[in-house]
Parts: sequence; C-alpha cells; structure tokens
Amino acid sequence: MWYTYYSETIVLPFYRRGNWTLIGIYYVLIAIFFKTYGGFKLGYLKKTDMLYSQIISIVCVNTVAYFMISLIGRDFMAFVPIVQLTFTDFGIIAIWTVLSGKLYFLLYPPRKLIILYGSSQAASLVLKMSQRIDKYMICESISVSEPQEKIQELILKYEGVIVCDIPAELRNKYLKFCFEKSVRAYIAPKISDIIIRGGDDIRLFDTPLLLCRNYGLTFEQQLAKRAFDIVFSLTALLFLSPLMIVSALSVKICDGGEVLYKQKRLTTDGEEFYVYKFRSMIADAEKNGIQLASENDNRITPVGKILRKFRIDELPQLFNILKGDMSVVGPRPERPELTEIYRKQMPEFEFRLKVKAGLTGYAQVTGVYDTSPYDKLKMDLMYIENYSFRMDLQIILMTIKIMLFPPKNNADNQQIIQTENELPNNESDI
Repeated sequence: MWYTYYSETIVLPFYRRGNWTLIGIYYVLIAIFFKTYGGFKLGYLKKTDMLYSQIISIVCVNTVAYFMISLIGRDFMAFVPIVQLTFTDFGIIAIWTVLSGKLYFLLYPPRKLIILYGSSQAASLVLKMSQRIDKYMICESISVSEPQEKIQELILKYEGVIVCDIPAELRNKYLKFCFEKSVRAYIAPKISDIIIRGGDDIRLFDTPLLLCRNYGLTFEQQLAKRAFDIVFSLTALLFLSPLMIVSALSVKICDGGEVLYKQKRLTTDGEEFYVYKFRSMIADAEKNGIQLASENDNRITPVGKILRKFRIDELPQLFNILKGDMSVVGPRPERPELTEIYRKQMPEFEFRLKVKAGLTGYAQVTGVYDTSPYDKLKMDLMYIENYSFRMDLQIILMTIKIMLFPPKNNADNQQIIQTENELPNNESDI
C-alpha cells in the first residue's frame, strides 16, 4: 500500500532504507497496540475477544499511520487506500483468529484439573473457569481438610491444581509439593500476596529481602500523574464537548429532570467529594434506600441505558479530575455508606484509598459489571502495587475497547444486603 499509493507522491521520496524504516515503524506500532489490547493472547482470550482486540488494534495503528504519512507528505494524503488496507486487515484477522484458534486447541487441548478448596468461596472461581471448557477441564474437587497423602495422590493424577481460599501454611506446603513434582498450579491470590508481589527485590549482603514500601505512589509519581491528569482532561473536554452537549440534551428531553447527578464519594485517605455524572436513572431512584444497580434495572431511563452501556454517563467526571478530586486512572470512587459496609467484612477495603479515585481503573477494564467487591479490591491493589505510567496508558486504551465492545455480564447484581452476605470470610487471609 505504501509503495503503490504514497511512496512516490510525498514531497521528497525515500530511498530504500527510508521505506524499510517506515514499514518497520508500522510493524512496531502493530506490536505495541496488539500487546496493549491482548491481540497476542492466543488461547487465553475467547475468539470473539481476540477478534475485538485485533480489530481495534488495527484501527488504531492505521489511524496513526495515516497521520504519520500525512506529516511526512506535508499534506493530508489520500485516505481511501488506508481504508482499503484496514478492511483487508479485518479479513485477514478473521481468518487468522479462526484458524489459529483451532490449531492452538488442537496442539493444546483443555487441561484436566483438580480444585483444592478451603471454603464455599471457591464455587465462584469454578463457575468462571467452567465457562472456558476449551481451556480448563475441572474433573474433581477435594477439601483441604482431607488427609495430606490423599490430596497429594489426587494432585498427581491431573495436569494441574487450582488452589483457592485455603490457609496460608497449607497453601505453601502444597505449592512446594507442586513445584517439586512439576505440577501446574493456579492460585487465587490473597491480599498479602498482592502486596508482596509489588515489593522490590533487594539484598542485604548475601541475604535476599523483599521491600514493601506500602505508601502508595512516590512524590515524583504523584507529580507526573497530576500533570498528565490536567493535560488529558483538558484535551478530552475539548474533543468530547459535542458528545457531552448531545448527552445533556438527551437526558433533559427524556424526562425533563436534572441533567447532572452528584453523589458523595471517597478519594485519597477517605476524603469526601461530590462526583458528577449524567443522570441515567429516574429522579427518585433511591427512595427505598441504597441499592446497587443491575444491568436490567428498571430505574434506568431509556437514555440512561445508552449512556451506561458506552460509559458516557461518566464523562462529567473530567471536571472532577481538573479540580483534583480524581485522577484519570485509579480505583473507582465508592460511596461512604457502601465503604462502611464493605469494611465490616473486608478491613483491607480502605487500602484502595492510598491513591486518588479514578475515572477508569484496572478493575473496570479487567472485570465485568457484577465482579465481586473482593475481586475488585484485589485488582485495585494490583494497580497500586504495580503502578507505572505505561500501565495508566494501557488502562486508558483498554477503556476505549470496553466502551466500543462492552463485556457481557455473568449474572445480575444483587441488592446491597445480598452483596454483604457474599463477602469473603477474612480468616483465611491470615
């Protein structure tokens, strides 16, 4: 496409190495965007997710390539060839996804697994893994209360073991056993595991140590993050203002009520602030008390369903970011009342308040609508403990994918009283 439509039309045509360099840059862009959106995760993602990931990656790459070519040509170059290239890429991607998926699962059939559990909390993990029968085949389960010899004997019969919600001392024992016997182990991490994984490897003479700083982001990271927040929010407001105006008018026309909805939320160190959203529910949505919204909640207005599906209702929070209440990326701000309920069963829930609340977050791009509060907490802590500017950019790009291809929910959310009953028992986290 480059040689046919662009190479000879730019002001100063490239020689051989110049052309090769430009083509090389194009493939570097493909590698970056595929890495960001998971386009290389063959066998890990579902076929549809692989397809979505690669399609949005190609759209981003070809858009950047077009502006790069126009910059080199010192004018807006012909757009049609890039469109033709994009649709050709779509066809190749579709064929590749189907054929490579079949080849992968032919070479790597589902692994036969056994689950070693300590409580009924393991049931939710089993349910999720059973939805990927193309990758995991859970053949048997056994309680950690069974004799050690019996457990070890069963583990050796399978290709891997899922270790979920068992006391740390026993878990370490069986993990060492799996390492010794070269048995694959899938482990549901505890809060303490996530904190340790975020630590730095140091050495005191000949003694290895893990350093867990445990104070959130450094001053330099906070400063750089704040600068990025200001630039990003101003730029986003400039480009998204037409969409926000249309959304505001749609909310007003729908039922004549208030356009914006504000609600008290928590940010760094438990500081309270009012978060802004486009109103997506009826005016008296919580007249019967606090309730978690479900996907098919009858309190959501027709316009609100569209705003929520594509996350447009969250756009007014760009003003919260400019004010300094929030960041672009971080744990989603929670209501004080719900935070207090979660704290009763999860004292660690306030750990997520070590950084500013975010417009989007790691839990939002990796979870689904009904992800449990405990799993969201784990993902928020993974973000805090592994923070980097690159990770922020990756989450922002993943958010665009979520907006274009909203994930399907596993089940409807329950009301807050039911959610409280489903929170984990913290004793097993010791």
